[in-house]
Amino acid sequence: MSRTAVDGEAAGGRQAGIVTAAEAVVTEHGGAAASQALPAVLADVPVAVLLIDQKSGAVTYANTAAVEMAGNVRLPVEVDAWGAAAGLTDLGGAPLARTSGPLSLVAQGQPVTGEAVRLSPGRSTDAGRAEDDDGDGDRLLWVTGFPLSQPGSSQSLALVVLLEVEGVSGTADADAELQALRERAVVATDIAFTITDPRQEDDPLVWVNPSFTRITGYSYEESVGRNCRFLQGPNTDPAALAELREALRDQQAITVTLLNHRRDGTAFWNQLAISPVFDGEGELVSFVGVQTDVTERVRVEAEREAAFAAERTAREEAELARSIAEQAKTDAERAQREAEGAQARLALMAEATSSLVATLDVGDLLDRLAVLCVPQLADWVVVTLVDESGEVRELVSRDRERDRTELRRYDAGHALRLPPDSPSQRSISGGRTVLVEQLPERLDGTVAGPVAQEVAGRLGAASALAVPLVARRRTRGSIALVRSSPEQPFTPDDVSLVEDLARRAAMAMDNVRLYQQEHAVADTLQRSLLPELPDIPGIEVAAHYVSASTAADVGGDFYDLLQLPDGSVALVVGDVVGHDVAAAAVMGHLRGLIRACAWEAPDPHPAAVLTRIDRLVQGLQVTPMATLAYVRALPPAEPGGTWTAQVASAGHPPLLLRSPDGDVRPVDGATGMLVGVDVEAHRVVHTVELPAGATLLGYTDGLVETPGRDLDEGIGDLVGRLAGTPADAAPRDLCDAAVSGTLDGRDDVALIAVRFGRS
Repeated sequence: MSRTAVDGEAAGGRQAGIVTAAEAVVTEHGGAAASQALPAVLADVPVAVLLIDQKSGAVTYANTAAVEMAGNVRLPVEVDAWGAAAGLTDLGGAPLARTSGPLSLVAQGQPVTGEAVRLSPGRSTDAGRAEDDDGDGDRLLWVTGFPLSQPGSSQSLALVVLLEVEGVSGTADADAELQALRERAVVATDIAFTITDPRQEDDPLVWVNPSFTRITGYSYEESVGRNCRFLQGPNTDPAALAELREALRDQQAITVTLLNHRRDGTAFWNQLAISPVFDGEGELVSFVGVQTDVTERVRVEAEREAAFAAERTAREEAELARSIAEQAKTDAERAQREAEGAQARLALMAEATSSLVATLDVGDLLDRLAVLCVPQLADWVVVTLVDESGEVRELVSRDRERDRTELRRYDAGHALRLPPDSPSQRSISGGRTVLVEQLPERLDGTVAGPVAQEVAGRLGAASALAVPLVARRRTRGSIALVRSSPEQPFTPDDVSLVEDLARRAAMAMDNVRLYQQEHAVADTLQRSLLPELPDIPGIEVAAHYVSASTAADVGGDFYDLLQLPDGSVALVVGDVVGHDVAAAAVMGHLRGLIRACAWEAPDPHPAAVLTRIDRLVQGLQVTPMATLAYVRALPPAEPGGTWTAQVASAGHPPLLLRSPDGDVRPVDGATGMLVGVDVEAHRVVHTVELPAGATLLGYTDGLVETPGRDLDEGIGDLVGRLAGTPADAAPRDLCDAAVSGTLDGRDDVALIAVRFGRS
């Protein structure tokens, strides 16, 4: 199809109201406005754009894409020379003639609504460009051009757009190839073109190209017939809109940047260049708009303009601005240091909390405290503990190099007494923080003893901070931190941090003290409640006790062994509900009742003894729940003979009998209600013969009971452990074997093993 035919088809399209994308760039009113508006909006579009001075026939402007196409051609340059530099030919490969080429036609003021040309870099008149040809072959371009100035204007400019079209291969049908090129050019362009008709009411859109739909999200059908203000929103600048309306009213070209909105509601900055189009009689027939999404460029330009404005308005205050910037930098660095310091303090406090509560030994706790202080807070530290009279009870020190040899000498020379003027003594006496910003050169009044003074001088002592260790309104000692360099004094933040650390350390130390006191009470109580096993002729005995309490080594389980006035031996093992000091106290009361009932019983038979115990427990309200196994062992008539054991039980697990040959079995047959539940209940007594060398073993359920497991299985495991010992195993060996299994620590364990017939 010839160019004339294409022109005729385009003209018919205009009559039908259908305008191609290439035809959207049309003549503007006023050459000066065109030369300023269109280069600005088309500088970075992905198509090559040229401005041609019709009077000289020279290219006066080329955007980025055009420069890349023709190389670094110095402007202005004659239009055909520019085409030769780019390597433009017609479809047949012939150079574009001056009179018939599309560039020449546009330079002569004739519109070119669409013509296909080839770009052949290898045929460029630029030798360097021809040599750089990568051999990828020619490329097809679609050329459109329009005059931008009215006849008689001071400037005669024309616009040329060269759009590369991909995906169109040569065919035998030239018309079909040109039509395909035309369609590709319309669809592929990234520039949004619009045309409005001011002759209709409200100047509606009569055509938009596909790029308009891509940018805005509004389809052709949704756009045509409406004024383009539907892209505006509440935040669109009213001043810019007023400027736009004034230009349209005056039929002037204008370029304006507006905040518009897409169909999905998202905002974007739209650089809109509008040009009026006049017919041959000079009457306004349409407005042509070129729209570009310049959101990113607006952001960058806004920042640049703000920087330029700040520079213009603050030029005379440059020194002040630099000073402010330097101060801001200093403040930022200080803020960063403060933030890092705060983070370090929080980390130190977290470490202190976890470290100090992880030990119940005072010496270890003091060592941990010293490690927290050095080197994070000081070059060396001395932690002093005092007793009730204020005398030094314990002292721990540490230096930055972790070499404690010198500090041990310091401890030896300093621990006997604290000088009255020393920071440590002042903080202990006054119960307050003492900060010495500059220590005296001579440390006579600060450090006791010549050895300690010598060590302190060698380590360096420029400033000191002493904080008392106060817990529960009592001063336990002090932390004395020393820094060696005068350039690193203690700051208020350091003081508050060390005070917080001292509070935590003092509370941890006092908790250790309370624990040790409670532990001592519990140990005393345990020793008083668990008896010393008596030495009874013909009997060998061993016992074992483990408490489930984490607060004290006592609980409600107990055992007892005593020789009765009639020569028989009483064996008792019991379990009071509970695992603490309260359960131990109840157990002690119950054990006393059992001893009294067994010792002075009118009837020593186990059933009678348990019945009396039931009545006393219920009457005196000693305990709400307890189990008990009571054994009365009668000695043989002849030494080395068989003992007779009378076994009674109050809800207690069965005793185990180990025969002289090592066989182990439960002593079944003795059952009954818990202690004190029913005073009228008759207790069943089971009699067992105990040959010489037999061992009777009593235990509490903590030894055999595991959550989720049957009690009989636990007893079976215990029987297996005892049976696995040698036949001549002593009671102590049996106790060790019994507890060799895994104890879950949920319950107390009391265990007693008595072997009969051996002294």
